[in-house]
Amino acid sequence: MERVPVSKFKATCLALLERVRRTGQPILVTRRGVPIAQVIPPPPRERPESWLGSLKGTGRITGDILSPALEENVWEALDSDRSR
Repeated sequence: MERVPVSKFKATCLALLERVRRTGQPILVTRRGVPIAQVIPPPPRERPESWLGSLKGTGRITGDILSPALEENVWEALDSDRSR
């Protein structure tokens, strides 16, 4: 495990955090040689076995889903004069 003095960690924090994320290797932060913190990578994200059904329960039905969105007299495709 790499040991980094707190002064170097403070100066290069973002780069060190990115390196921990990328390599998965933890870093031990020290002050005068005494460990004060350990930076470890996050656990891997859990992925579902299948994406099918992953949005189940997130939708909400509002209104009537069976009736047409518009009345039939408004549809241009049904107007016999305009379709020619």
